[in-house]
This record gives sequence, structure tokens and C-alpha cells, in this order.
Amino acid sequence: MFASLLLSTFLWSASPADTISDYYEIEDIPMPTGLVAETGGITFLPDGRLAACFHRGEVMLYNPKTKTWKLFAEGLHDPLGVLAVSNKELIVMQRPELTRLTDTDGDGVADQYTTVTDQFGMSGNYHEFAFGPVRDAKGNLYISLNTASNGASIRNEVRGQYDELGRKGRMYACVPYRGWVLQITPDGKMKPYASGFRSPNGMGFDAQGRLYVSDNQGDWLGTSKLYHVEEGKFYGHPTSLVWRSGFPDIDPLTLPVRTLDSMRTVESFAFPHEFMAHSPTQPILDNTGGRFGPFAGQLFVGEMDFPHLLRILPDEVGGQMQGACVPFLEKAGSNGVPLRIGNNRLAFAPDGSLYLGKADHGWLGDRGIQRIKYKPGKVPLDILAMKLTPTGFALTFTEALDEKTAQDLANYRFRSYYYEYHQAYGSKQIDVQTVNVTSATLSADRKTVSLKVAELKPSRIYELNLGDLRSGNGQKKILSRSVCYTLNRLNI
Repeated sequence: MFASLLLSTFLWSASPADTISDYYEIEDIPMPTGLVAETGGITFLPDGRLAACFHRGEVMLYNPKTKTWKLFAEGLHDPLGVLAVSNKELIVMQRPELTRLTDTDGDGVADQYTTVTDQFGMSGNYHEFAFGPVRDAKGNLYISLNTASNGASIRNEVRGQYDELGRKGRMYACVPYRGWVLQITPDGKMKPYASGFRSPNGMGFDAQGRLYVSDNQGDWLGTSKLYHVEEGKFYGHPTSLVWRSGFPDIDPLTLPVRTLDSMRTVESFAFPHEFMAHSPTQPILDNTGGRFGPFAGQLFVGEMDFPHLLRILPDEVGGQMQGACVPFLEKAGSNGVPLRIGNNRLAFAPDGSLYLGKADHGWLGDRGIQRIKYKPGKVPLDILAMKLTPTGFALTFTEALDEKTAQDLANYRFRSYYYEYHQAYGSKQIDVQTVNVTSATLSADRKTVSLKVAELKPSRIYELNLGDLRSGNGQKKILSRSVCYTLNRLNI
């Protein structure tokens, strides 16, 4: 008995592995001399080379084995996304068009530039960025178009139809299809797909093929968000409605907020401002089969202004997606190369490591490319899933928990609130309430804790702060202590 007590004391007094750097390592990718390395897009070719496009128009190929770069194409206008078709063909989203770059003679340099689509408007406003492309299982491509800003003017000559009604507001869409996600079919036809976006700087698919689009806090967005996007739906920013087929010939900003609220599809995941995110970017599916850690099948989302990513914990309730987000790599680099800000574009390499392309674009951010590699055989104690139940939430972890700390109610501190949907820029947290946890029940395998809470209300964010949870042997502390669940629908 004495020996058992001594062993227990040793385990609890040992220094717990509670920083992400114990499980992941980061390196800076060497960049070509003289390159302004604001990264607009990254993707991997079938042969394992990295393709990256940069703000001043270069598209370059990087060989991870030799750590060398080669210019593939140049002269593009503010490219903000790239997709590999083959070792000789890329599709790049530049400001005026979606472009196919092809190396027809096999010399490693693109010699054919072909327009895939340019069927959208341009007013010349600096804020009319264009993002994408991503491709679904049927071969359809998707791009997203930023709205313009009233912080700058438009040109005397515009491309596409001009609509004065779309010129109203802080962010506006005076030409088609600003604030939209567009679909391009395999035969090259462009289709307006979904509307209601402000600054949709990121698209990606989950493991079930659902399309997700991020949007940034601002007018009509109380906080930054990630939407599950479906054809024909409206996602809240009104200015794009002027380009919706059948929409009356009126200024959408004259509609009552209640009317617009009833028309919109709400976000699946809200990212509380100045807590989770300032400027979310690209969502990407961890399709590495465990080579990037225990989070296979989940989405990661880039973040421009904080030195972390966001990890998504999905929960389908009543046929609709909602769920939680947690900061990932929040403390990365304390034992080596730090994770920097500006995480604009993400791509998983064939070896399972994650590459992050940096940008600042005149705001907060950084430049260059970093690589994150998982240390095999080391599993962090972290939250793996958060599911809504009729009486609270079920939290599942990567490893079995210590029974004592897992059932201590003091280790689960909830508060709830919401962000206002209104025309003003951003929103404070509204109606902040403390939510009491009344019981914590541990499953037989000690990996799931079922929390019963005093009250659940729809259309609110439930922010959970975890305390001193530990693994069953006491060697590890919980990594992700902050979790935010977007509760749109109740599980009744």
C-alpha cells in the first residue's frame, strides 16, 4: 500500500506535459531571396511539390526534398487561392478572373494562361478581393467574392452591370456578384450559388462533402463566423441581395432588421471576437488519417491576427450543423520556433504535416510559410468532441481522464451570450449569463464527461472554461481549456 501511495504521489508531482510544443514542432520554410512573401494560396501537386501564389503575382513551386523554389508563372493580379489539377496544371483565383495555368511543354514553367471564368463585376474598389477555388467531388469549382468598402471610391469605368442600390452601406455590392459564393461547373458554366457574405476569405469541405465558408466581423456581423453553405441560401449581409434573382428593385438596407433576420441562414460556428478570432481564413479538413495527431476528420481554420488556428468540433442537431471551436497551437513554439500570425492559407502535405501560408495585406499578419509536424506516438490530452444533449453537453477527450478531477464541478465554468445582428460594425456580447453545472458523470471508459447544466437556450454561444483536468495517470493536463459552442437548435 505504501508503494502504491508513493507511486501515486510521484505521478501527480511529475511535471505534466501541458503545452502543445510537446506534441508538435514548427519550422520556417526558407523563402526565395527578394520575394515579397505575402502568401495568397498554397496547394500540393501529386508529386509532392508545394505550389504557392504571392501577392505581387508570382506562382512558385517548392520541392520539400531539395528545399528549392522555381518560378512557375508570374504577372497575376493579387492571386488569393490556388488549386492543383496535375503536376503541370494549376487553377489560380486572381482579382479579375479564375485562371488556368498550364505547362504544355514540360519545362516546369507555365506557358499557357486560360480564363476559366470572369463572369463577375469589378468596380475598382480596393476591397474587392476574390478567393478560392475549391472543388467538390463532382468537379464543381467554388469561388467567393468580397464586398467593396466605403473607405475608398470606385473607378469611372466598371466591369459588369452597375446597380446604384448596391452602392449603399459600409460594405457594398454595386457590381455582380459581390458578397456571393459562385459555382463553376465542369463544363465552365458560372452559377450564382449563395449570397449574404461580407469578407468570405476562406472555403473548404468537411469529410461529408459539406461546403464551409468563413466570414469576418464587421457590419452585419457581430463576430466572425463559419457557415455551412448550401445553394440558394442567404447568409446575412444584405448588400448582395440586389443580385439575387427575383429580389425586388429596392435598397435591401431599407428592409427592417427583423425581416432580414428571418431571411438569413445563421452560422454553424461563431468565433467570439477578441477571444477566439479576429479574422478567420481558410477551413481545411484533416484527411491525414492520424498523421497530424488525434484529430483526423476535423476541420482546422486559419486565423490572421492571433498565433493560433481554430479547431472545429461539429455537432449535427435537427439536420443542421452547429458545434464548438477551440484554439489550436495556442502555446506553440515555447520550446522552439514560434507559430507566427497571418495564417491565411493552409494545406496538408503528403507526409501529413500542415503548411501555413502567411499574409498581412496591409492589416495585421505576417509573411512567409511555416510547417507544422506532429510528433508520432505522443497523444495530447485534449477535447475531441462536444455534443449537445437534452440536459447539457457531452465532452469526449483523446484519453481517459482522472476520475477525481473529471467529476469536480469546479473544473467546468460556463457562461452564455449572443451577438446582435444589426447594421452596426460588430457587436458586444449581449445578455451575458453564468450557467451553472449541476452534475458531471464520467463514462465507463473515462473518456466522456456528461455535463448537466441548469439551463439551455437556443441562439446563444456557450463558452466553457475547463479547469485542472488530468489524464488517468496524472501525467498530462488538458491542453484546450477554452471551448465555445454555438447553440442554434436544442436537442429535444
